[in-house]
Amino acid sequence: MEPAELAWRDGVPESTRFGDVYFSRDNGLAETRHVFIDQNHLPDRFAGLAPGQPFVIAETGFGTGLNFLAAWAEWLRHPPANDTGTLHFVSVERYPLTHRDLKKALSYWPELQSQAEELLAQYPPLIQGVHRLVLAAGRVRLTLYFGDVLEAWDELEFHADAWFLDGFAPSLNPDMWLAEAITRIRSHSKPGTTLATFTAVGRIRRALAEAGFAMQKVPGFGRKREMLAGQLPPASHEQAEDIGAIAIIGAGIAGTLLARNLAERGRQVHLIDQGDAPGNAASGNPQGALYVKLGVEYNAQTELAATALSFSQRFYEPWQGQFWHPTGLLQLAATEQEADRQRRFLARNQYPTEVLTPVSSLQASELAGLPVEHSGLWFPRSGWLEPAKACGNLAVHPRITRHSGFQVTGIHQESGQWRLTNNTGQELRATTLVIAAGHQSAELLDATGELRLKSIRGQISGLPAEAFNLPQTVICGTRYLNPAMGPRAVTGATFDLRNDNPEETLESHQENLDELVNLLPSIRKESLPDPQSLSGRVAFRCASHDYLPVADVFTDDAGKDIDRLFLFTGLGSKGLAWAPLLAEYLADRLTSQPACLPRRLSKRLSSARLYRK
Repeated sequence: MEPAELAWRDGVPESTRFGDVYFSRDNGLAETRHVFIDQNHLPDRFAGLAPGQPFVIAETGFGTGLNFLAAWAEWLRHPPANDTGTLHFVSVERYPLTHRDLKKALSYWPELQSQAEELLAQYPPLIQGVHRLVLAAGRVRLTLYFGDVLEAWDELEFHADAWFLDGFAPSLNPDMWLAEAITRIRSHSKPGTTLATFTAVGRIRRALAEAGFAMQKVPGFGRKREMLAGQLPPASHEQAEDIGAIAIIGAGIAGTLLARNLAERGRQVHLIDQGDAPGNAASGNPQGALYVKLGVEYNAQTELAATALSFSQRFYEPWQGQFWHPTGLLQLAATEQEADRQRRFLARNQYPTEVLTPVSSLQASELAGLPVEHSGLWFPRSGWLEPAKACGNLAVHPRITRHSGFQVTGIHQESGQWRLTNNTGQELRATTLVIAAGHQSAELLDATGELRLKSIRGQISGLPAEAFNLPQTVICGTRYLNPAMGPRAVTGATFDLRNDNPEETLESHQENLDELVNLLPSIRKESLPDPQSLSGRVAFRCASHDYLPVADVFTDDAGKDIDRLFLFTGLGSKGLAWAPLLAEYLADRLTSQPACLPRRLSKRLSSARLYRK
């Protein structure tokens, strides 16, 4: 993304592109409160929300984030009943501020310091598309779209309760105020939605009135005599949302992340797994690398992967030192094919340095702490996790009821509920069902057509730390290698498409050793240990035919969506990176809250694509 270019005059940032200030020279925060907070009647509306009810504010220009922080502070001052609601703030910015400029701009508002610090800690890299920031322990969610405003309103799925029509003056930034933009604002509004804007320009008032808003001029702020406020006619009655319990089958990284996300939004969750503890299957490895492989072309698939990686790095940050270890990660160009791919990748892309940086073999050696023979890509915010420990931590919440050792043998929908039975005759009921059972997901679905999901065997090998020169960062190539965790480090994993052996084999241990030494000869101290002395683990990844995940309502082979049945699987070998964002997206859909993915990306996750045409 092209960042904003600022000029600072008397402590106020001004856009050199549009020749306008980002906030009032008199008092920017007081202006925000008068124009947007008061005219949308937010304090009373926040306090009057029902338990668990979300509130959605949409904004036409994020700028310095001052409006967002002011709304967030107001949400904390006037919390809804039981303090279980979620404030969603959806905003668009074509020319986002750099982190440095944002920090400087927000330093002028000490009363917003705590919110500003959290925003700055989570502020995403300047990559085109949608970024979801989960703030205030999940009580506030910011959906930030870097790109064109019309494109944003076409791509984003939400309905606002209130609008902040901000952005530079209509005479200086006419694209923000086009009739097409106002038409889209109306389509993203509910009955009773309010709006406010600092401008009082007649054509803007008439366009909003033609779109259905009852408009009025009200006193402006400071030297501005007038501004506009408006409201859509309210609904005669609102239908209460059914918020029954949600059942999730599968307690791996996908299932536990989704369960935790829903629980923190105030939902009751049944977490069901046939194992004795969370993270018993593919998510049970002692170490796992957090990485994706970004495509040479910046297409929808690459954007989805980059967004997932950035979100997962932010998401895991609170668990640093528990199950998250941000050591950084090196993707080495260890083969001629990969070296050529990385050359083409770097020629066509320029990612922010906080996402990745190309490094020489010498630089890679310094980062790894041992000799590396290949150049590569350095991901400074990546690292490794303890997946089984992550699943165990995520599954602990007062609103999550765990059902371990529950092997589902029957799934039936009756009287608006899902009824689940197991082999001992136990029964569970839930309003909504999510199947997140990895490679076993297809077996649980009553699908007449064949689903293109495949099971891929992967064996890891544990390396005794005293027998190897281990790196201080994660290294990926033909194999991955983690730094030591206690007395050993994990390497792997094999990729066995036509092998369903659940037991460890000497051949797989030998394959892991051979590939690792080819990738990183300097790890060898003397002779390699006998494969028979190694211990490891076998797990079966689930991948789709196109190696993209599935996170969607389940569609049968006739193209019919099955009511309140969702599928969350196919994360393959990148599940640790995919799962946080996709759990956030599914939780958005399950709770009818603004979606964190644009339409062009969410359609890539559909279950309907699993059937052969």
